[in-house]
Amino acid sequence: MGSRVSDLHSRVMKWPNQWPLSLPLYFLTVYDNPSFVQASTAGATVWSNQRKQMFRDATRDLWYHGFDNYMSSAFPLDELSPLSCTGRGPDWENPANTAFNDVSGNFSLTLVDVLDTLVVLDDPPGFQDAVKNVIDWVSFDVNTKPQVFETTIRVLGGLLSGHIFASEPGQPFYLPWYRGQLLYMAHDLGKRLLPAFATPTGLPYARLNLRHGVPKGESQDTCTAGAGSLILELGTLSRLTGDERFERVAYKAYFALWNRRSDLDLVSNTINIRTGLWTPPEITGIGAGIDSFYEYALKWYILSGEVEFLDVWQEGYAAVMRHVRSLDGHWYRIVNPHTGDQVYTTIDSLSAFWPGLQVLGGDVPNAIKSHLTYWNIWRRHSGLPEVWDAHVMQATSFQYPLRPEFIESTWYLYRATRDTYYLDIGERVLKDLVIRTKVDCGLTGIKDLRTNARDDRMESFALSETLKYLYLLFDEKNNLNSDDSHYVLSTEGHILSLPRHALKPMSPARRRLRREENLQCPAYHPFQGFVPSGVVRGLTRGVGSRPDADYARELIGLRPQPLDEWHWYTDGWCSLPQVDPFTYDFIMSPGGRIVAEDQNPGNQKLQLVADGILLQNITGIRAHIVSRLDGKGYDITKLGPHSVRTGQLVYVNDTALLLPEDELKIQPDVRLRIFLDTMDPMLPARPGMLELNAEFHVIAHTATFGADITWVGSPKPLIFGRAEGVRIRRDDTNLLGCQPFDQDLAGDTVFLWRGGCPFLEKLVFARDAGASGVIVVNTDDTHVNPSATSDEVAAAGELHNVALVLLPHTTGKNIAAMLDASGLFGYGNVLFSIDSEGWTGQRKAGGDKTDDQEGQTPRVLYISGHPLLNTRLIV
Repeated sequence: MGSRVSDLHSRVMKWPNQWPLSLPLYFLTVYDNPSFVQASTAGATVWSNQRKQMFRDATRDLWYHGFDNYMSSAFPLDELSPLSCTGRGPDWENPANTAFNDVSGNFSLTLVDVLDTLVVLDDPPGFQDAVKNVIDWVSFDVNTKPQVFETTIRVLGGLLSGHIFASEPGQPFYLPWYRGQLLYMAHDLGKRLLPAFATPTGLPYARLNLRHGVPKGESQDTCTAGAGSLILELGTLSRLTGDERFERVAYKAYFALWNRRSDLDLVSNTINIRTGLWTPPEITGIGAGIDSFYEYALKWYILSGEVEFLDVWQEGYAAVMRHVRSLDGHWYRIVNPHTGDQVYTTIDSLSAFWPGLQVLGGDVPNAIKSHLTYWNIWRRHSGLPEVWDAHVMQATSFQYPLRPEFIESTWYLYRATRDTYYLDIGERVLKDLVIRTKVDCGLTGIKDLRTNARDDRMESFALSETLKYLYLLFDEKNNLNSDDSHYVLSTEGHILSLPRHALKPMSPARRRLRREENLQCPAYHPFQGFVPSGVVRGLTRGVGSRPDADYARELIGLRPQPLDEWHWYTDGWCSLPQVDPFTYDFIMSPGGRIVAEDQNPGNQKLQLVADGILLQNITGIRAHIVSRLDGKGYDITKLGPHSVRTGQLVYVNDTALLLPEDELKIQPDVRLRIFLDTMDPMLPARPGMLELNAEFHVIAHTATFGADITWVGSPKPLIFGRAEGVRIRRDDTNLLGCQPFDQDLAGDTVFLWRGGCPFLEKLVFARDAGASGVIVVNTDDTHVNPSATSDEVAAAGELHNVALVLLPHTTGKNIAAMLDASGLFGYGNVLFSIDSEGWTGQRKAGGDKTDDQEGQTPRVLYISGHPLLNTRLIV
């Protein structure tokens, strides 16, 4: 794979001709409103409302093709066998056939499972008929032994969702004649499942007989997802019926698993329900056996507001991102839960739900990365094989039983980004389903994606999830897409919500223990087509234009396709992902000294306050820091034994952080004035357009080496940032500044992009070419002051006459656009100067930073160069 990636990195890609641009449009776009245009990333495809409706209707027709054939050829049995055009239920002759018997309980599985899909399809008459059929035909007094997990998510969830819509007045699916029959049936089913939980640990048996309970000799092993993904349905059942037993057993089972997590905060795949011991081989990941355990932590919090589940989600997600995520950030490994060591390199199809869950949790950037991997696997096989081996870049299990997880994630990403790239994916998926799975009597799973050998089975999730999510993808006006209530879609795609009276307010004592919290998700910022040369490709570009899109395709061994090539530039480049760790642990100390951990810090070090923690002495305190979802830095989430909740602050009041008075430090930030030296008097003004000679100001982060540009008392005047302005210059042959410059820079300041070599090396090459300094654009908006060791600075030679500053990525893109526009149209030079207005120009002691006032950057703690944004230095 290494040589393949190297070839990718060096290949010159072909892009279409530039869009015609005008300088006024540049400024109007970049400065006025950079993201008001919905990204469109599909070459010749324009996703008009009519086109979306056409694919929505095609999806609807495909759904009814499956459902109508089930009703005519299979009902009241559990599933349709579409090749033989018959129905089937449990395998009575072979009780060990768990592939069928785990889901087929002789209770009209498919009909119950699709009740709320008729709601999504806006079919009130069909919904009413389906409810009547369930009431008339379904009974749970049956001598079958289905899986507790499958019965809960498919049947119990279907009944609850159907009841919610049938009983709620004021909406099209309210049934005036309905008297709660579905909820009564759900209660009956729930009571039949309760004996499975009668174990020493509270972990349920995987299977039980619905008439006779748990049979003797039943297996005592279960998987984490099977035992830990019951709280949504059983909790909802308790809240709607008032019978607390169901929520209680599901809660106990969930935390019986979480409380047995490893020291890395990872749960294993399988466990013994009587001993509570994980069974070998101990492995963990995000796919089969574990998947919905994480999903139900987040979704039960959303639905019920139970904050303990939010805590599990946040801690579990951080652990997965630290130990399970691959080094490139595009896929998730199977690892040992105690060491984090990789065990297998396989990716199973169930794990394709993960990008959707990341969207729901607010981490859209990482969701995009992981989804690209599954998308390229789909493209290679026109379906998602059950198992893919990332090491050999081959599928090892070629079945596709119409699973929904990839399509589910595609829907979540489209709703979050509104990027039509995901509609293109939906179009491809729909066409593949029609061509490969549609038969005369319904839809059929695929035994082998290589030969399209078909399986005589239409699993109920094909109708309850797969085509439901595909329909929602294309149906912009669907009520579910505009519903901002606390509803959730279960792991089986059932729509669950709770009335206000069923929500339990947090008790005053519990609220005092947690103190103030501020929960919010960051907004998604679409990708804009800036490349290292600063060239702008249109207004806002989509996912297909990301520099790592081709990397994800190469990971799967897929050759470029027309949709890929449409996004290529003549000067485009492929990015080899550089992913920072998602979490860190540090034992803190002033000056970074190695000290022993204080495992029981007292009040003299740590004090709990209303909105967080007051830290009086950092020495020996273990800090657990986690990457913020907005990409701006890190937050402390744990100090010693104390959790730091979302929105809380850590106040640092340790005087040991102050430098001695005679040790002075360069001010970490400086204000730059950016302006043009020429304007065109013939250029007509337009509303909302900046004047060409208009200036704007940016905040730059200073380096700890080179000239001190923040001190007006410097003995030798600097060219860098002088008041009359210094020209900003770009060398398109050396955009990173990691090689000697071929031209004399003659006192100009060179404009570079971060990466390729250390900051100090960039400054040395620029100095040797006669530059007055360097402006570097960061890869993100994180606050970083470039640094180097004393030995490195000494080896670099004389640096007192040159300086380096680092700009946040967003700011740097704007200046890059300005440089490109001035060069393209000849409207003068882009200049900059250090703006001293409102600034004393005095250097400050190491701990003396600007107060946290409105419009100013708060003083925060740094650990190894990482800003901890939920800290406040008050010393």
